[in-house]
Amino acid sequence: MAAESLRDQDLLLKQLKAFDESKAGVKGIVDAGVLTKIPEMFIHPQIDHGQETQTKFSISVVDLTDSAVGMSRHAEVIDEVRRAAETVGLFQVVNHGIPKRVMEEILLQAMRGFHELPKEVKAEYYSSDPKRKVRFVGINKLARSSSRNYWRDSFICDMTYSKPLDSKELPEVCRDITMEYSEHAHKLGVTLFELLSEGLGLKPDHFLGLECAKAHYILGSYYPACPQPELTIGVNKHTDRSFLTILLQNHVRGLQVLYENHWIDVPPIPSAMVVNIGDLLQASILISNNIYKSGIHRVLSMKEGPRVSVGCFFQHPLDSADRIYGPIKELTSEENPPIYRGTTLADYLQGHFVKGIINGVSGLEYLKV
Repeated sequence: MAAESLRDQDLLLKQLKAFDESKAGVKGIVDAGVLTKIPEMFIHPQIDHGQETQTKFSISVVDLTDSAVGMSRHAEVIDEVRRAAETVGLFQVVNHGIPKRVMEEILLQAMRGFHELPKEVKAEYYSSDPKRKVRFVGINKLARSSSRNYWRDSFICDMTYSKPLDSKELPEVCRDITMEYSEHAHKLGVTLFELLSEGLGLKPDHFLGLECAKAHYILGSYYPACPQPELTIGVNKHTDRSFLTILLQNHVRGLQVLYENHWIDVPPIPSAMVVNIGDLLQASILISNNIYKSGIHRVLSMKEGPRVSVGCFFQHPLDSADRIYGPIKELTSEENPPIYRGTTLADYLQGHFVKGIINGVSGLEYLKV
């Protein structure tokens, strides 16, 4: 039994190594010929592939029309955002200010366009080096230890404002529109941080003062149609290590969020953006003391495809990673003591977050008092 297990592990490692060296990603496997069975390295025997459970709960859709300070719906929108952030940690927004043209071009021209370039072109950007500001990734972090990969390809663009990205580093197919979309997404992020701050009874600029919107990266995910979706997964259940994630998805479903032990489908809505509270905002970087919840979510593999999404992940710039964060004093008391201890961003990302991924829980579990 042990010898058989070792042989299986050796086979998986060889598959993973060959896959990595091909620099072609999951789409490269699909393009290689008629695919009826997926390679063993993509099979996840321990994952529950159950679809969403039918419940009366549905994901909130918040209309941001007239939501600015002083406008007629400002208080109403704050309340809707607060309630969604407190319950499931994920909601959708419409009338958010990002032009329809920009959303269509970033999905179709930029991200789908990049992933459907010839593999020789994409290979120039293939890298596992996190210091590269623009990179194409075919292997998820856990695959190097578990030998089980996700059915997804990723294109990452680091848009940190303290070290601006030179647009010439981007492939021509997505150069101009990625820069334009980044500006719009950042503006929407600022609006959401202000609403979330006010939802806690704080000044609108509280989270902005903590540099929550100072750095972000864009992740263009490509999930090819899968012949055996019940055996693999696009992304396993996880929480985001960001403060906040804004996600644009195409018409192909697959995104689900966990609520009261049920998986709830997050349906694609034309022109809507999905907003997800990240670990670093759930305590509000240990800040909101568990008032806002980091939504546990996953992406199923589908026979329909490709599923394309563009995520904008707001995170603290790593050049300030030694700053210590803890619960907001205004939100704690003897009756409501801190749930988390203070931590540096570097310790969280390099230690607790990684441990959480390996054990299938939020990294915040390791920071509880």
